[in-house]
Amino acid sequence: MVYLQYAPRILRQNKIFHHPLFYAAQGVRYRKLEVILTTTIDKLGKAGETVKVAPGHFRNHLMPKLLAVPNIDKFAYLINEQRKIYQPKEVEEVKVVPKTEEDTLKEYRTAARRLENAKLVLRRYIKIDTELRTPVDKDEIISEVARQIGVHVAPENLQLETPLSSLGEFEVPLRLPKSLPLPEGKVNWTLTVKIRKK
Repeated sequence: MVYLQYAPRILRQNKIFHHPLFYAAQGVRYRKLEVILTTTIDKLGKAGETVKVAPGHFRNHLMPKLLAVPNIDKFAYLINEQRKIYQPKEVEEVKVVPKTEEDTLKEYRTAARRLENAKLVLRRYIKIDTELRTPVDKDEIISEVARQIGVHVAPENLQLETPLSSLGEFEVPLRLPKSLPLPEGKVNWTLTVKIRKK
């Protein structure tokens, strides 16, 4: 044989012959195998999906435990039929529960309590003495209230005529529903905003 001349001496002495296609098929182990999952497996896929896995993983783990079957027409048909029988399509029902006035009033009360007890602290750079580089406007206060206190305040509920332009503590008036009882000792609802030097 022609390829025997180039074989190593040991192979020639023991007269072990390897077919040339043996070397050509060495890349087979790096190929992926398409399988159909019979059950949902984390980080691999859901039941009924076709996924690619290593042949060894399929042979040693998935096939013996019947977690997957080879991707051929017969198995694909069987799995589709089983899914039709055992897993009828679930219809999600979304029920919209209308909010009552009591629910909205409760939400307003909890939000008002949080605003009453909270102090909004903002840190800003200053220009000269106590004057801020950039004034604090209504939109910035609303976003900080949502971030720090966790309460959404509508722009029309915050009454800030002019932006805050100096360091210090300010009482910003709030407009809340009249049905909410005011805290003791207060004439109207306010939000305490403290601006500190950065």
